[in-house]
Order: sequence, then structure tokens, then C-alpha cells
Amino acid sequence: MTQRAIVVDDSSFQRNIVSNTIGNWFDVVGTAENGKEAIEVFEAKRPDVITMDIMMPKLNGIESLRRIKSRSPETTIVMVTSVSQNEKMREAARAGADGYVTKPVDTEALREEFDDVLDFPVTR
Repeated sequence: MTQRAIVVDDSSFQRNIVSNTIGNWFDVVGTAENGKEAIEVFEAKRPDVITMDIMMPKLNGIESLRRIKSRSPETTIVMVTSVSQNEKMREAARAGADGYVTKPVDTEALREEFDDVLDFPVTR
């Protein structure tokens, strides 16, 4: 069974890039443009996997991560962040992030990160 995913980023360009990339490995069932919307889409779709930007309006990715993980610790969340946000990445790791990749998103790096954090390779 294909795992379900949502993509969360305040940039529509980044949402499209990540959605198109992970759409080869997962069934992308939704997207969100801020942390508040991410929680709403999570509740409606109950994905197995989430990619989450850190810096977003309304509710940042770290707080969204905390709220989602408190409801569903088994959901795999990979943070997508700019290289300059090292302290934010440490904070996300403490909040329960399963992994992270940096922007601009590299397809191979994203695939390797999912291979590392999941119990199976995403490409078979």
C-alpha cells in the first residue's frame, strides 16, 4: 500500500517542487501553506508522511510539528529548511522531527532522507 503524504510550505513554488518529487514515492493527498493549515489538512487526511517548512506565517513549522506529533507520534515528519536555520533545525529535532533536508530541495537528498527515516526504501 502506498503511503499518504502532505507537503507544507508557504512558498507555492516549493510546494510544487516537493509535491512533484515525493509524488514518485508517495500518494500526495494534500498541501498546506502555513502551520495552522497544516494541522487542519493533517486532521482531514491523516497522512503517513509530512514534509514541513520551518518558517511560515500563522503558525511556524516547529509548533505545527509539536502539535501533530502529540496527536500522531508515528507520523513521519521531514523538515525542509534553508541552510541558515541551524538553531531552528536543532529545535525541530528536539520537538520530534524525524529528519530534515535543506533548500533548495535536492531530489536525491530528499530520497536519501526518507530512506533513512522510514523502515523501507522509498524507491523500489
